Amino acid sequence: MNWLYGAWAVFEKDLRLELRSRYAINMLVMFVLSTLMLVLFAVGQEQVSERVQSALLWVIVTFSAAIGLGRAFIGEEERGTVLLLQLNTHGSMVYAGKLVFNFLLILLLNLIALGAFILLFRMDVLMPGLLLAILALGALGLSGTTTFLSAIIARTANQGPLLPVLVFPVLIPLLLSVVSGTRTAILGGGWAAAANELMTLIGFAGVTITAAFLLFDYVWND
Repeated sequence: MNWLYGAWAVFEKDLRLELRSRYAINMLVMFVLSTLMLVLFAVGQEQVSERVQSALLWVIVTFSAAIGLGRAFIGEEERGTVLLLQLNTHGSMVYAGKLVFNFLLILLLNLIALGAFILLFRMDVLMPGLLLAILALGALGLSGTTTFLSAIIARTANQGPLLPVLVFPVLIPLLLSVVSGTRTAILGGGWAAAANELMTLIGFAGVTITAAFLLFDYVWND
């Protein structure tokens, strides 16, 4: 119970700070909308295939997450609250709290990007339930990876550009699966057709989050 209280306290702290400043939400939403408008102007009146639509959606989401979530621990360093957290919580509590916050943030980002995509590209989704499952699992794997890597880069000199360099090679299996699963959901291929993608996303999220929990104490304390 103490562990849950500690993780909830970290999540609640981040949520209150975000609701007060709205820094990450505003930045992510503006990045998504501006990128979508740029893509829309570039495409023009041309018909975009479902595979290209899926790839564009997840490229925008991934770049937005790499930019926005890179400050998950940099903000703690700038505010000088790292030592306070180290003295009062375990590393796994900090990771769990920030993981939940980042997951909800990316899930919100996914829904906003999907809504804008459907509106701007007139995209018809034949399997909305499957698409929501793909979005949720993709958000879980993406938040688990970026949360852990952002803790690693928080104390480095090149904090800004380092996270995308580290995170994109790790996310290749996830990106291949979410693009393929999103295309299947748009075309209405059914749950059975996306079984391999769903299992890959579940396995990716499970492996990365488990490894992060096992290693985070060493990263957080050192």
